[in-house]
Order: sequence, then structure tokens, then C-alpha cells
Amino acid sequence: MSTIKVDFDLCESNALCEAMAPQVFELDDDDYLQLKTEQITDDNRADVERAVAACPRAAIRLED
Repeated sequence: MSTIKVDFDLCESNALCEAMAPQVFELDDDDYLQLKTEQITDDNRADVERAVAACPRAAIRLED
């Protein structure tokens, strides 16, 4: 099963991922990215893949 990994040193909290997959990504009150889950499911896979592709810093990746 694939999991979602975020390089928080690269992440600029642009919130593009949150806009594309709000069930997985969330910015907290201090504008830091939080993962609601690291698991990729059939229900969220397409949204997560779009979020990975849209990240301007390439801070999100999928691992098998």
C-alpha cells in the first residue's frame, strides 16, 4: 500500500494540496501543513496524485 510523505523542510504551505485533497491535507492555524492521513485509498488516490503534481516545491511524494 502506498503512503504519502511530505518534506516539511521544502513545504511552503501554499495550500494547493489542501485545495485538491482536503480529506488528506490541512493547514493548521499557524499555516503549517498537517496530514490527516498518510494512507492512500481508492477514494483519495486521484486527489492525492493531483496534489503531488501541483506542489510547487515538489514537497509531497508517494511511497510504496
